[in-house]
Amino acid sequence: MNSTIIIDVTPENVQEETLFCIKDIKKPGFHAKREWFKKQYQLGLRMKILKDDTHKMIGFIEYIPVSDAWRPVEGKDFMFIHCMYISLNKNKNKGYGSLLIRQVENEAKKKKMDGMCVMASKGAWISDKRIFENNGFKQVDQRGRFELMSKKWEPKAKDPKLIDWTANQGKYQGWHLIYADQCPWHEKSVFDLLNTALDYGIDLQVTKLINSKEAKQAPSGYGVFSLLHDGRLIEDHYLSATRFRNILKKELLQEN
Repeated sequence: MNSTIIIDVTPENVQEETLFCIKDIKKPGFHAKREWFKKQYQLGLRMKILKDDTHKMIGFIEYIPVSDAWRPVEGKDFMFIHCMYISLNKNKNKGYGSLLIRQVENEAKKKKMDGMCVMASKGAWISDKRIFENNGFKQVDQRGRFELMSKKWEPKAKDPKLIDWTANQGKYQGWHLIYADQCPWHEKSVFDLLNTALDYGIDLQVTKLINSKEAKQAPSGYGVFSLLHDGRLIEDHYLSATRFRNILKKELLQEN
C-alpha cells in the first residue's frame, strides 16, 4: 500500500474537501448533500476521504450510529456504514477499503460501542459483502438482495436487524418517487424523472425524506431512493432519464 492521507470531512472544510461522490460545488446535488451532511453531522454522521500522497482522492467511507442510519435497519450501540467506495481499478485490491473500515472500527471502540454493521448487496449502489467478510463481519439478517453484515466485540450485544420495507409499499398507489439527500446524485435523478414523467403524461408524486426515522420506514432496501407504481417497487436506486423512459414504456405497454 502506497503512502496515504485520511481527511475527516467536517461542516467547516466540506466546501474545500468536497463530498467525494460529487466534486463540483456548483452542482445542486452538492448543495443538497452538503446541507444534509451538516445536519446529520450533529447526530454523529462522519465521512473520511482517503487520498494518495499527491492529494488525489482514492476512496471514502460514510458512517453514523445505527439508531440514526438512513437505511431500514434497527439496532443500538452499533456504528453503521452508509457508503464505502474505492475509485479506479488501479486502486482496488490494495487494502484501501480495509484501511477505511479499520478507521471506523477504531472510532466505534473509542465511543464504547458494541460493534459495527453495514448493508451489503451484489446489486447497484451498495458495497459487496466480500470486503466486510474479509474484515470479520458476519451476516446477521437478510431480505431480498440485501444482507446485513455485523462485527461485534461485545459478545452479549444484541445484533441489529433489518426492517421489513415491503410493509408500506401497498399504500403507494399511482407513481411515486421517494428519495433523500443522503446521495448527492438524487437531485439530478429527481429532476430528470419528473421531466420524463411530464413527457409521458404521468403524474409522478415526489416525496423527500426529511429524517432517518422516515428513511427507516421507506419502501425499499436502499431506503433513500424508491420508485413505486401501484404498490410495487420498481427500482431501489438512482435512475437515469433513459432507464426511467424504458420502465415507463414497459409499464404502459402492459397496461394496454
